[in-house]
Amino acid sequence: MLKRPGRGREKLFGDGRPVPMDRNAKARLMVLARALMRRSEKGRAYGAITAKAYAVLERLLWGFHNARSGLCFPGYARIAEAAGCAPSTVGEAIHMLERAGLLTWVNRLARIKVYDPVIGWRKRVIRTSNAYSFADPGASTAPAAGQNRPLRSRICCKTDLPSGTPKQEVSLTDAPSRRDLVQAKTPLDEALNRFKEAMQRRQPLSP
Repeated sequence: MLKRPGRGREKLFGDGRPVPMDRNAKARLMVLARALMRRSEKGRAYGAITAKAYAVLERLLWGFHNARSGLCFPGYARIAEAAGCAPSTVGEAIHMLERAGLLTWVNRLARIKVYDPVIGWRKRVIRTSNAYSFADPGASTAPAAGQNRPLRSRICCKTDLPSGTPKQEVSLTDAPSRRDLVQAKTPLDEALNRFKEAMQRRQPLSP
């Protein structure tokens, strides 16, 4: 099993660092994730992420992430149940997705009251579920593993777009040149190039 990052992982009270994403942004991220599943080297059974990691990302985005507020902090047990895998597999998948630049996460902290027979009631800080944020490949470059993008937080109970907010269409104005494709060096670069090429061959997402 992959080891979790140690003391360097950011710890925050409250909701973490939520990033709102509409349906089109989520669709773009899933297209990129599917491209990253393809084998990029001979002898490998899978690409930069596995099918299980893809399933975990899909459940996080469409099952737990709040599109308007950006809140997303389910526990491993809930993710595992939704994705149809073991909690240990969820941990491995999340670290794989982070290395691929598709998401990042922080530790969430909470203060609770506990009773001590000697000193009575006291406050204690505990870790709760992780808070996840995701990278929109159509908006900006995906964040590096362990780093967080600037974001804003708005609390809302629904997961659909705000009323009156137009859905975004995929922009093709900055599609890579053939020279750029040749110079791509990492699996993420290659997947981004494949993603942008695919967007050129298909119609914009319908509202």
